[in-house]
Amino acid sequence: MRPLLRRRTRRPGTGVPLSRLTLTDLLGEALSGTVQRPGRSALTLLGTVLGVGAFVAVLGLTSSATGQIGKRFSALQNTTVTVVDTGPDVLLADGGHRAALDFPEDADRRVSRLNGAVAAGVYWSAPLTAPKISGSPAPGPGAGAGLNVLALSPGGFDAIEARVRAGTVYNAFHSERALRVAVLGSAAAARLGITRLDAHPAVFVDGTGFTVIGIIEDSARLPAAVLDVMVPATTARSLWGNPRAGEDGRARMVVRTRTGAAGLVAAQAPTALRPEAPARFTAVAPPDPHTLRDSVSTDLTGLFLLLAAVCLVVGAVGIADTTLVAVLERTGEIGLRRALGARPRHIAAQFLTESTVLGTLGGLIGTALGVVVVVLVALARDWTALLQPLVVLPAPLVGSLVGLLAGLHPALRAAGVEPAEALRH
Repeated sequence: MRPLLRRRTRRPGTGVPLSRLTLTDLLGEALSGTVQRPGRSALTLLGTVLGVGAFVAVLGLTSSATGQIGKRFSALQNTTVTVVDTGPDVLLADGGHRAALDFPEDADRRVSRLNGAVAAGVYWSAPLTAPKISGSPAPGPGAGAGLNVLALSPGGFDAIEARVRAGTVYNAFHSERALRVAVLGSAAAARLGITRLDAHPAVFVDGTGFTVIGIIEDSARLPAAVLDVMVPATTARSLWGNPRAGEDGRARMVVRTRTGAAGLVAAQAPTALRPEAPARFTAVAPPDPHTLRDSVSTDLTGLFLLLAAVCLVVGAVGIADTTLVAVLERTGEIGLRRALGARPRHIAAQFLTESTVLGTLGGLIGTALGVVVVVLVALARDWTALLQPLVVLPAPLVGSLVGLLAGLHPALRAAGVEPAEALRH
């Protein structure tokens, strides 16, 4: 059976064979046009390299940083619950106000016995105005500047994961008898000149002496404790009364929980503290770590991808400009090709392929640089580098797409060049 349509291989009425441009010839011409101008081609690639490289590096670094945030969050924040005493203020005889102190005396024991709780402790800043804190009964001017007196129940040291450098911390024995003992933060001890405990040093707060029995190096959940003079909560209350009024002065409880138990402990702690009035406490559980990671990832990714997009636009403009200049410089070549039988679509395909090749090369180089940046930053920060294959593998195609779009206008302009006019140039 004869086919209904045959492919025309000759020009109608001339007998001249139609020109053909194979894929191999097309790629060869595109590579030849690119290699003939290496300097210009390298500068043209720069924008695409920066854009694609920034795209890969941003997504890789965001994934790596988010993983680190999640790990640190789970290690500390996800195991911390804060309970705030929100009871009504107390009116004093002199007309002043003090914050309520609704935590029972055995608050540490009540909460630490909850399922999932490890340790708990009540704390507040002593209601003192510019206290004079020194290592001698007669403090000099400016004594104790920058230091704070912190009322802390015995369970608080375990709850905040205080690391003891010297001596020991006070316990239930000291608290039940409201003894005047103190534990110093490392920075407070250095400022007071107390480095050794074998001589049983003392610290004086507005003239009241406290025997220093320990020094803590740092605290995971209460970093500011290094500048504190910590005394038993019962001692602080007997000497100075309830915490000061106001949101910042209220008593709080810090609870260290097992991983995954923070929500349960936060829900049960107010009832465990005051079964008859749980509404006097507000328990603050840590936010969902997945929500935190998603929020950080979205903010970082959005910001840096915008910069990557700007680089890609710059790269596209560079490719378009270079291709357009190449069309103007090679007008005579275009005319000669047309005179020898090249069709307009062949000319358009040639210049379009050249711009796509430039974009692809830029995409490949940019992807490689982006991966190298992610790996080097991860090594420098001791992170685990996270690179998604769905991001890295298609990245060179972004460069190809940029080159293709950038070359459309110059390619169409080259295709519209008339042979006779072009040969006159």
